[in-house]
Amino acid sequence: MNDLHAHNDIVTDELSSIVLDQADRLFREQVTVERLAQADAGTWQADLWDQIDRAGLPLAAVAEAHGGVGLPLDDVLHLVRRAAYYALPLPLAETMIAAALWADVAAEALAGCSSIAPAAADDGIRIEQHGSGWIVSGRARRVPWGTQAARVLVPVHDQRGSAYLALLPTNAAQAERLRNLAHEPRDTLTWDNTAIGADAVRPIKNGDAERVLLMGALFRAQQMVGAMERCLDYALSYAMERKQFGRPIAKFQAVQHMLAEAAGHYAAAAAAADLARDAYGRDDFAFCVAIAKARVGEAAGKVAEVCHQVHGAMGFTQEHPLHFVTRRLWSWRDEFGNESDWQHRIGRLVCQAGGEALWPMLTGD
Repeated sequence: MNDLHAHNDIVTDELSSIVLDQADRLFREQVTVERLAQADAGTWQADLWDQIDRAGLPLAAVAEAHGGVGLPLDDVLHLVRRAAYYALPLPLAETMIAAALWADVAAEALAGCSSIAPAAADDGIRIEQHGSGWIVSGRARRVPWGTQAARVLVPVHDQRGSAYLALLPTNAAQAERLRNLAHEPRDTLTWDNTAIGADAVRPIKNGDAERVLLMGALFRAQQMVGAMERCLDYALSYAMERKQFGRPIAKFQAVQHMLAEAAGHYAAAAAAADLARDAYGRDDFAFCVAIAKARVGEAAGKVAEVCHQVHGAMGFTQEHPLHFVTRRLWSWRDEFGNESDWQHRIGRLVCQAGGEALWPMLTGD
């Protein structure tokens, strides 16, 4: 039995290596400055999405038994970081989350492009049974790539308060097209007595309705870590190439201090994101996600600031690619809860647990 487990681990490691190498090469070769500029202008990168889809990346987090690739969570989140490192202008992270969560409740993989939308109390997305299907009404705000995705995975409730996950068709919604600072679509979608099939709704526990928000925050934290790594690479390269008074600016103590400060924030953010990753499936997962999203968001602002300072005026030009990454950092830190939202949650969780539980919560003892 031990030999069988060892063999399975080797096969999984080999598959992960192949998928991650293939994905990194695809991102490196295809996510060009020209393509990023096209996406900024509102052009959907259909050919690149087709390549990503054919590579099986949207189903990386779905078990093989359900038609997916079945990568371990560590590798899935590494893939998310690499996509963000290259500023991939497509909803890969959102599709991966939707596919994984739907596979958990429906035991089947989703085909094509999907998005997610956490439930907002003031929007009141509700469903009610109608014949063999359902009727949905309500609004989902700032849905990532809402009009490009075929469907949106949303936690909903019926009139009795029972919780469900629903796949809502985007082509049946009224859309208000919006964008974030990175020019990524963040559309508001409204359904008004829209009929959906019985197979598009699955019951869940009321406590599980928050999983969409938690997974969105976890993935955004990982994306920001990947984007910060790219910012630091840009800044280090520029500091070595740019000369002032006859020597690279990287030799000046002030610049070294700024880069060291940014590297420290990056290291702390990566550690916090890893903490949340390792907590997946544990009782303290929500607490660790709150820590990760708050700390990574804070670091994102600091790293973007320092990297622009190192580049000087050059970093603020459209010609330099730094802005493709920093605009994503500034946008992602506010999505799926900003630092203030998650810090308030940390405070509430600590207060609920009581003063004696604070130290064990911080140390994991």
